[in-house]
Amino acid sequence: MLDVCLLGTGGMMPLPYRWLTSLMVRYNGKNILIDCGEGTQIALKEKGWSPNPIDVICFTHYHADHISGLPGMLLTMGNAERTEPLLCIGPKGLRRVVSALRTIAPDLPFEINFHELTEKEESIRLAGDFWLEAFRVAHNVACYGYSVKVSRIGRFSVERAEAANIDKSYWNRLQKGEVVTKEDGTLFTPDMVLGPARKGLHVTYCTDTRPIEAIVKNAKNADLFICEGMYGEYEKQDKAKEYKHMTFYEAARLARAAKVKSLWLTHYSPSLLRPDPFMKAVREIFPPAEAGKDGKTIELLFEES
Repeated sequence: MLDVCLLGTGGMMPLPYRWLTSLMVRYNGKNILIDCGEGTQIALKEKGWSPNPIDVICFTHYHADHISGLPGMLLTMGNAERTEPLLCIGPKGLRRVVSALRTIAPDLPFEINFHELTEKEESIRLAGDFWLEAFRVAHNVACYGYSVKVSRIGRFSVERAEAANIDKSYWNRLQKGEVVTKEDGTLFTPDMVLGPARKGLHVTYCTDTRPIEAIVKNAKNADLFICEGMYGEYEKQDKAKEYKHMTFYEAARLARAAKVKSLWLTHYSPSLLRPDPFMKAVREIFPPAEAGKDGKTIELLFEES
C-alpha cells in the first residue's frame, strides 16, 4: 500500500486557506516529502503526520515557495531527537542552497546527505522494491519532476521450484529476488521460480513547468498524476507561457496523453480562489480529473493478480 497526501496546493505564497504545494508519500516504513515551502510543517500537523520519520526530502527546484520551509522542518526534526541520516535530493546546487538555509539551523543531531541531479533522467533506489525517478522539466530555472514507484515481482511457483529440484530452504531467498549459489557451484536464479512481473504502483508529481514530452513519458500509465495547474482562466494562457507554468487544460491534456488513471491538479495561483468552477471544462478533456485540495489523501493498493 502506498499512502499519498497532497499536503498543500498553493503556488507562490501561502494563503490562510491554502498551504504551499508539497507532497508526502509513505510506503513500507519509508517516508518521502517532495517540496517544503513555508507552512509545510503546519500542513503536516493538520494531517496528523509527523516530520520525524521523513527519510528523503526532494526538491523540484529552489524557488522560495518550494524550499523556504526547510530550516524550520529540520529544526523540528532535530528537536524530536532524530538521529537517523536524512537524504536530500534536488537539482545541481542543492548542497549550497541547503547549507545557506541552515544558517538558522546550524546544529542538528543528524547527518544530511545530498544527491544532486545533473542528468535529464535519474533513477534512485530507496529500498528493495521502492524507487524514485527524477526527470528534467521546463521551467525558468533547473527543475525536476518525480515519479515514485513500487515494483512487484511475479508470483512464486511451487511447481516450477519442485520441477527444478530446488531445495525448499532456498525458496524464500529466491522469492525475494536473490540469486542462490550452492556449495557445489549450482546456480539458482529468481526467474526459475517466479512468474512475470506484476503491476506495481506509480505516482508522478510535477510542477512549475511547461507541458513537455518528458512528462508524458514519465507519467505513462501512472496510478496517480499530480500536476501543476497554475491557472484555470483561459485568458491566462499567455501568462502561463511567459512564466513557464501550466493551465488546468494543459495538465489535463498531458494526463490524457500519458493514459494515467487519475489526475490531481495543484500549485494554484494566489489569484485563483476556487478551482472547482473550472473543472467541468477540465473533465471534458480528461474525465478522471480532480481539483487537489490541502490534505487530499489516497491509499493506492496493488491490483489483485
